[in-house]
Amino acid sequence: MFCRLVEDFTVSWRFRQLSHNTTQCTSTSAQLSLSALHWCIAASMLPVVVVHGGAGHIPNKRAEFSCAGVRAATRGGYAVLRGGGSAMDAVVEAVTLLENNPIYNAGCGSVLNEQGVEMDAIVMDGRTLASGAVSAVKGIANPVQLARLVMDKTSHLCLTADGASQFARAMGVQEVPEESLITDYARMRWRKNLDPDSNPVECQMGKMGTVGAVAVDLEGNVACATSTGGMLNKMEGRVGDTACIGCGGYADNRAGAVSPTGHGEAIMKVTLSRLILFYMEQGRSAQDAADEALVYMRERVQGLGGVVVVDPHGVWAARFSSRQMAWAAAQNEQLHYGLYAGEDFTQPIQDPDVPHTPSQEGR
Repeated sequence: MFCRLVEDFTVSWRFRQLSHNTTQCTSTSAQLSLSALHWCIAASMLPVVVVHGGAGHIPNKRAEFSCAGVRAATRGGYAVLRGGGSAMDAVVEAVTLLENNPIYNAGCGSVLNEQGVEMDAIVMDGRTLASGAVSAVKGIANPVQLARLVMDKTSHLCLTADGASQFARAMGVQEVPEESLITDYARMRWRKNLDPDSNPVECQMGKMGTVGAVAVDLEGNVACATSTGGMLNKMEGRVGDTACIGCGGYADNRAGAVSPTGHGEAIMKVTLSRLILFYMEQGRSAQDAADEALVYMRERVQGLGGVVVVDPHGVWAARFSSRQMAWAAAQNEQLHYGLYAGEDFTQPIQDPDVPHTPSQEGR
């Protein structure tokens, strides 16, 4: 990535300068010059927003819709940042756009259980460690916005079920008919999973999971947001990783921000988001930290998933152990995106969105 190259160049240049003239570089003026250079390079990498549309397996006929959706959400979040908005504003905007897109398992595309749709969401502000979450909510078009209200308007971190609904009404959040959140695709998947000879794992395929975003704004503040409809045919009242701080998301200006996707129970067992930031605090890059944590989750609890990660300097990563994860990132007026491992397509952020044919793999 460009960010990784810039970062490596900066470290290498500083080391050579220090080795060349120790006396000069230990002076106050030299230290200030190096600090200024580092600040300028870091500032040139901001702002950044990275978005995912869920890890798993999606049929080729739906793949381009998923890729197009994360690109649109990334553009929306990046526009907020370029306009001077906060990282929190950007991730909420990006995830709201994903919740409004029926292709994803969040908001109006959520999967069904016996009681219909039950959704979870979380937000976290890396500047203050403030967080808000909701779980098992019904009749709310944008759970991520309700999660932000929990953060901004209460002293709690998470509200659930009827309590969350009562809070939404008190805040003037409009309730929507549940039918408006249920798609024909979700109904089809629900019915197929009820067949006596159905394969529960196969029935999860074709419906991408949790959606989320991370961002760092022009001031170097990070934030994350994650939203999901949960697991297909889950038990009533089931709460997965998304609403749990440290699992479904974490943001801390001292390390970075993470939004995961995948099998919620596995993510919870290893507290995936916080684990990645722990590795970053030990000096690993965003990409290496994500890879190491995903390997650990797979080996320790046989869980697959994916993450988007960003550090306060704008170095980002989109990594996954599942077959696919639709993702997109915006930085330096460039849009990056991919679906399969190793993909990193780019185009100017202002260019019209031209559909990209998915990789031959999986066709």
